[in-house]
Amino acid sequence: MRVVNQTLEEIFDSLSALDVEWMDKTAASTIARLIAIEEKPEFGRSDIEALLAENFDEGILCVRLFLGLSDDKMDGALREELGNGGIGIKRYKADGAAYLDALERLGLPEKMAATVNHKPVWNDILVERLRSGRGSAVSGQQRGRGLENFVESVIKEVFGDGGYVARDKFVGERAKTAKFDFAIPDKVRPRIILEVKAYGATGSKMSDVIGDLDAIIEAMRRDSTLLFVTDGLTWKRRAADLRKIVERQNEGKIARIYTTGMREQFLDDLRTLKVECGL
Repeated sequence: MRVVNQTLEEIFDSLSALDVEWMDKTAASTIARLIAIEEKPEFGRSDIEALLAENFDEGILCVRLFLGLSDDKMDGALREELGNGGIGIKRYKADGAAYLDALERLGLPEKMAATVNHKPVWNDILVERLRSGRGSAVSGQQRGRGLENFVESVIKEVFGDGGYVARDKFVGERAKTAKFDFAIPDKVRPRIILEVKAYGATGSKMSDVIGDLDAIIEAMRRDSTLLFVTDGLTWKRRAADLRKIVERQNEGKIARIYTTGMREQFLDDLRTLKVECGL
């Protein structure tokens, strides 16, 4: 497989609680602002401007609530719409028109109208509790398993059903062991090791991803190849962690980093490795 040095920008471009009192001053003030919103059948650009006018941070929180997005997802959506640069009040003041365009493209006026004019019933409360509790956990599990399924489908295409082992421990240098997501062709003497982490999935904190990768790097034989597959726009909020992973790739400790948008390159590299490893 061709040796290359990847960059943080290249990876970015391909990225497709404790029980405590939750009501603080910001929450109370935000609720007051939401209650003050006039009920009307349609909302437009001027209504978005009004949300952001008095207190930008509270306004963005209101926007996020209308759109039903987590902080991370809101961050990713805005960066996707606005492109390079910040997404805070400085960006809004510098180019308010583009910022408002982005919020309109995200469907904010329609979401505001649908929410304000919704007539709630008692089970809405329970559905929302289910969505924010179990629903959040299920979404995280599905994101993680979805990326693993993506990787497994590509591996199967190249090595077949019996050509790999999933989710186990391998035996490496001086009998060291480490957990892996996929090992090819087996866990006793794997020639190709794949670690898969979806940002926003449940499980370890994303900063722990580096520890998981380092454990594999430390244990694996020198004739093994480590590939890392990840995705999620929220990596852009953890650029420092992703940069450390890219550094390991540049140092040759990780052969290549892939995202779902790099499927064809991933497939071609696995085919090349199959030949090079005699598999």
